Amino acid sequence: MPIVVRIDVQLAKRKMSVGEFAEKVGLTPANVAVLKNGRAKAVRFSTLEAMCRVLDCQPGDLLEFVATEEETQEEEEVGDA
Repeated sequence: MPIVVRIDVQLAKRKMSVGEFAEKVGLTPANVAVLKNGRAKAVRFSTLEAMCRVLDCQPGDLLEFVATEEETQEEEEVGDA
């Protein structure tokens, strides 16, 4: 998946548990696990805002676009044309 979720990095930086984070954001620990493990198909902006507020970070600190190898090859082919 090209979008990588970095919640675990931000939790580690703040020495915050998933349970504590879930409570402060207003999610269940199971839903935090779904987000953290990259299994979520969508994130509401209100949830993203709450996560950023609790972790004192920007959305880009939580979500990162990583091109797949196939996408990288396609970009190189277009550049060669």
